[in-house]
Amino acid sequence: MGWGQLQNGDLLTKAEAEFEAFITTDQNLKYQQNLTGRNLAILVLPTNDWERIRAKVHEIVAELSKLESGGFVELNWK
Repeated sequence: MGWGQLQNGDLLTKAEAEFEAFITTDQNLKYQQNLTGRNLAILVLPTNDWERIRAKVHEIVAELSKLESGGFVELNWK
């Protein structure tokens, strides 16, 4: 999408204009950005390991279906 140069707040703002949800593995997002008032639902995955993500795809989809606009959820797969 040509968003490689976007970072942090700019990336969230752009995503918010285009999508309903944002999936990330950035565990520090909630500390680095003010998420108050955002309309974007944010789901934070506990890993960027593709095999673990693929194994949990049903859980990811279930969590996304429950997330409301402005919601924030961090998954924990320990």
